[in-house]
Amino acid sequence: MRKISLFIAISLDGYIAKPNDDLSFLKLVEKEGEDYGYTEFTDTIDTLIIGRRTYDYVLKEIGPSHYDNGQRDVYVITRTERPQVGRTIFYTENITKLIKQLKSGKGKNIYCDGGAEVINELLKNDLIDEFIISVVPVLLGSGTRLFKDGRPEQLLEFVTAKTFDTGLVQLHYKRKK
Repeated sequence: MRKISLFIAISLDGYIAKPNDDLSFLKLVEKEGEDYGYTEFTDTIDTLIIGRRTYDYVLKEIGPSHYDNGQRDVYVITRTERPQVGRTIFYTENITKLIKQLKSGKGKNIYCDGGAEVINELLKNDLIDEFIISVVPVLLGSGTRLFKDGRPEQLLEFVTAKTFDTGLVQLHYKRKK
């Protein structure tokens, strides 16, 4: 069975974005030649799940090729129907149903790249198998929290912790079965 992995960066105080979906704090740890294992990770996936607000931000800041590079299916979770663009599908139905369908299919693993609403819906339904969380050394004070209240407790098993000279610490856990 395919697994779904969260690979995401947060501030030390638990935010994945500043107010107005601003991800500029990620620039604090940018370093030429260092991708914090992102390329190695994305080699293990062939499907991406992403919220529409995160998708729109990355589209504006980086461009469409960041997600739809022709090598993976991209599901943008949205409330507004839009036509498919390349391998990017704008999905408006039940996300739990989609994830269960994808996990039972054939292929590489599935990458959830946010946002918080999508992540927390998956957490409520115990659908995330692996957590790779990069902690950026900054306290943002406000913004979009990664973990929201109202989800069930879930035990995790430690895999690794890596430190980088930029101050970033990457934590890797898997869900205890």
